[in-house]
Amino acid sequence: MTRRYVLAPEAALDLIQIWRFIKKQSNVEIADRVESVIREKIVFLAANPGAGHWRKNLTDEAVKFFPVYSYLIVYRPETTPLQIVSILHDRRDVEHKNRRTQSACAGWGSAARDHLELIS
Repeated sequence: MTRRYVLAPEAALDLIQIWRFIKKQSNVEIADRVESVIREKIVFLAANPGAGHWRKNLTDEAVKFFPVYSYLIVYRPETTPLQIVSILHDRRDVEHKNRRTQSACAGWGSAARDHLELIS
């Protein structure tokens, strides 16, 4: 049985923004490929939630970070299904990452979970 994951609304928006940016900078094929690789890594993380790294220098939240190209997948490793909080570009400043991650984590109440993209 495959472990499932959910994308927070912010993470789903991150994927759309990443795809649009890459399409504008390159082309549709490359944007599709990057999105596909990010989604493959999310599936990998759902099966192997311990694979990422704690980044206590970025946040005190119970989230791990996993690099894919120049992006960081931010996720909650202790959740079932695995909760993907956001997908950040690794060149963003640390302060922005910290604020955004804490903000995204704060919205994971039961009402917020009703609006998550559920993936198997």
